[in-house]
Amino acid sequence: MNVEGKYIYGIMDTMEEKEYPIKGIGNNGNVVHSLVYKDTTALVSDTLVKEYPVSRENTLIHMKVIENFMEEQTVLPVKFGTVAVGNDSRSSGERIKKEVLKERYSEIKDLLDRLQNKVELGLKAVWINMDLIFQEIIAENKEIQKLKQKISSKGFNQSYKERIKLGTFLKNTLDEKRHAEEKGIIRAFNELYCELRLNKTFGDKMITNTSFLVEKNRVKDFDKKIKKFASVNKERMRFTYVGPVPPCNFVELVIELKEGKSGID
Repeated sequence: MNVEGKYIYGIMDTMEEKEYPIKGIGNNGNVVHSLVYKDTTALVSDTLVKEYPVSRENTLIHMKVIENFMEEQTVLPVKFGTVAVGNDSRSSGERIKKEVLKERYSEIKDLLDRLQNKVELGLKAVWINMDLIFQEIIAENKEIQKLKQKISSKGFNQSYKERIKLGTFLKNTLDEKRHAEEKGIIRAFNELYCELRLNKTFGDKMITNTSFLVEKNRVKDFDKKIKKFASVNKERMRFTYVGPVPPCNFVELVIELKEGKSGID
């Protein structure tokens, strides 16, 4: 038996209940529409109640719907894959109005105030030449230099302990250098962001994977700063800069309307 529900993309602060010419998730032709309580609005589309796989196509649709409203509105992203289902007393749309927009009204308004006129910008930085970075580490550290000399004088077969110690030392020193350079990168943007999130880095080359919450009127200043910083460091680092994007690293509403429960991260 197919059960119909509402897929929820985000919540914003408007008072208009209408349909938008934006196709929703699921390839079913359903368009995005709004559900309103007071001055808060849930962006939804009709869907069968099911679990949506985290595929590139699905996540792009989810994010694109939010991005369609970001320029003019403040939008709180809702966790990907959130589908509301009706129960014996309320339809899925009524549950969203009553059990999310109404019951969590103060919380939602506080979050909207916090994110008012702000967007997320993402910055990744990686070292281009790891041989050069290790040369810098060796040149900066006398103990590493002594270990290398000891290994060289003993020969490969007799220097097992020293080689293990050197490997550990190099790894620890590389981590310290990465953290120091990450701090330097972030410090360069100190006056331009409201909040930041340090996300997980991958591999030895990545220095930072940072999300910045930035006021919309400072985005151009941030762009200029990125270009200047990247130009100064072009021999050592490569930068990947994305945004503006929905501020999912700062707020992501968690809504459960299958058993009448709800929560937030």
